[in-house]
Amino acid sequence: MSVLLRDVVLPLEPFTLDVSIDFSAPTTALYGPSGAGKTTVLELIAGLRRPRSGRIELHGRDVTTVPPRLRRVGYVPQDDALFPHMTVRQNIFYGARPAGNARVGEPVIDVLELAPLLERGVRQLSGGERKRVALARALLTQPELLLLDEPLSGVDLALRDRVLQYLQAVRTEFPIPTIYVTHQLEEVQAICEEMVVLERGKVVERRKVL
Repeated sequence: MSVLLRDVVLPLEPFTLDVSIDFSAPTTALYGPSGAGKTTVLELIAGLRRPRSGRIELHGRDVTTVPPRLRRVGYVPQDDALFPHMTVRQNIFYGARPAGNARVGEPVIDVLELAPLLERGVRQLSGGERKRVALARALLTQPELLLLDEPLSGVDLALRDRVLQYLQAVRTEFPIPTIYVTHQLEEVQAICEEMVVLERGKVVERRKVL
C-alpha cells in the first residue's frame, strides 16, 4: 500500500504541521526529535485527526474524511492503549477479523510468543509484554497498513533488543506496509528501508536506509 499526504496542514502549538509525504517503502521510519509532529502524522493517517487542508490517500483512495474504523489501519500508540479490565487473550482478539475465529490469531501468537500470557491480566505484564500484546491486537484486525508509534518506548534498556527481534520477526512473517515513528537511529537501521526526517512540522530530509 502507498500512503500519500499531499499538502497536509494542521496548526499545532508552537508550530504548524505542513507536509507532503509519499510513503512507498515497505517500512518507513518517521524520524526526528520529540515534539516534531511525528505522532500527529500517524493520527492523521489513522483518522484520529483531520487536517485543516490537504489530502490523505491510502492506496490511491482519498480517506481524508473517512472514519478510522473504515481505513483498515492498525495503530499501536505509545501508551499501547490496552484494556485494563481484560485479559491478554481478550485484548488480542478485540476487533479481530474475522470475529470469533480463534485460529486466525495462532500465527501472530506464535511469532510474538504470547501463548504463556493469554490468561493474564494486562496489569501483570512488563513493558515489553504490553508492547507485544498491543502489536498482536493490531495485527489481528488484518490491517492494510501498520502504524507503530515509538514501540520501544517504556521498555527497559535490557529488553529493547529482544522486543526489536519480535518486531523484525513480524516484518518477516506479516509483510504489512509499516510507518515506524522513532527518534532512535539504531531502530531505524534495524527495521526500516527508508527514513523521513521531521522537524517542527516540516520534512527536512528523506533518504534510503543502508
